[in-house]
Amino acid sequence: MRYRPLATAMNTVRLALLSLIILAPPAKALSFPETVLEGSSLGMHYVVERIGQTDGVPWGMAFTPDQQLLITYREGNIRLLNPEDGSLQEVSGLPPIRQYGQGGLMDIARLDTTGNQPPDQRHNNAAPQTWYYFTYAKAHDGQAATTLARAKLSGTQLTHWQDLLVTQSFSDASRHFGSRIAFDNQGHVFFSIGDRAHRPNGQDLATHAGTILRLNLDGSTPEDNPFTDTPNALAEIWSFGHRNPQGLLFDPLTNRLWSNEHGPRGGDEINLITAGANYGWPVTSHGKEYWGPIAVGEATEKEGIVSPRKVYIPSIAPGSLLLYRGAAFPSWQGQLFSGALKLRHLNRVEITDNAGIANEERLLEALDERIRALAVDDLGWLYLSADSGAIYRLRPRSR
Repeated sequence: MRYRPLATAMNTVRLALLSLIILAPPAKALSFPETVLEGSSLGMHYVVERIGQTDGVPWGMAFTPDQQLLITYREGNIRLLNPEDGSLQEVSGLPPIRQYGQGGLMDIARLDTTGNQPPDQRHNNAAPQTWYYFTYAKAHDGQAATTLARAKLSGTQLTHWQDLLVTQSFSDASRHFGSRIAFDNQGHVFFSIGDRAHRPNGQDLATHAGTILRLNLDGSTPEDNPFTDTPNALAEIWSFGHRNPQGLLFDPLTNRLWSNEHGPRGGDEINLITAGANYGWPVTSHGKEYWGPIAVGEATEKEGIVSPRKVYIPSIAPGSLLLYRGAAFPSWQGQLFSGALKLRHLNRVEITDNAGIANEERLLEALDERIRALAVDDLGWLYLSADSGAIYRLRPRSR
C-alpha cells in the first residue's frame, strides 16, 4: 500500500473545505420589520413585528420627539433605534455606571418641561425643553445606590447631565435596585427603589431602599411630601413597604399612581399608590420563602397596611407597567399592561371604575420572551423589549 505525503493530504483537506465555503449560501441578513406573530384580543387583530435586534438587556425605552426610540441597556449604554429599518446608533455622554447583578443603567423617561409644569411655574416666553430622566446604579466604595439623573439629547450625545438624587440606598448587594420613573404633570417626578435585598429596609423610613420617592423636577424635595415633618424620616419618601417595584405609572386622567412589584416566591403585586401609605413588605406578603413552603411575613393583610389591588400566584415577575391610552386599540383604553419576565408574556388587566382589577389576559406567550420594557408611540402602537436583545412592535393588523 502506498501512502501519500502528509503535505499532499493536507492540501486535499484544504481544497475540500474551500469548496464548502464557496458553495455554502451566504448568511441571511436580518431585515426589519420582520413579522413574527399574529393574534387578537377583545376582537382586535394585531401583528407583532421584530424591529431590532442587539446584544445586552434593553431595560428602558422612550421615544424622542421625532419618534426615534431611545433604549437603555443594563450593561450601561444607550442606543438610538430607527423603528422603520432597525438601524442603531450608540449614544455618548453617560457617566460611569456600576453594572452588576440586577443593577446598571435602568429606566429612561422623556419629559417636555414647558408642557408639564404647573401654570404658576411656566414662563410665557420659554421655549419647550426636552429632558430625559434616568435611573442607574452609582458606585461608591465598593457599593452602589439607585440614582435619579436627567440630561438633554443633542443628536446622539447626552448633554447637561445632572444627578438629581443619589439615594441613601448604598449596598454591596446585587439585587433589588428597582427602578422605574413616572411624572404627574404637576411638576413632580416619582421613582422606585427596591429593598436592596435587606428586608427590614421596607419598614425603615431612614433609608430610601424599599420606597417610592417624589421629587420636584429639578431634584428638590416638595414641601407637601408626607414625611417632610416626620422625625428621622427621609423627606423624599412618598410611600414605603415595597420589595422591588419595577413598574410605575401616573395616569393624569384619574390622578392615580400605579405600581407593580416583585414578591418573593409567589405574591407579585399591583398597587395603587397613595401618599404616606405602607404597602407591607416584609410584614405582609402573599409569597413564600425560596428555601421552603414557609409564608413570608406575619400575614397577607394587616391593619394599617394597604393591600394590593392584584396578586399573582405563581409569580409572573413583572418588568414594567403601562396604562394604555392610544388610539390604535380602542378596546384597550385605560387598561394596564406589564411585561412578564418569568412567565414570558404580555400581561393585560382591566381596571374598574373604582380602581379595582377585573379581567386578566396573557398575550404573546408564543414569543417565549422575557418581556421587560413597554412604550407607546404617537399612533398608539405598542413597543416591547426582551432580555434577548430583541425589540418588538405590536400594531393593528392591516385589513
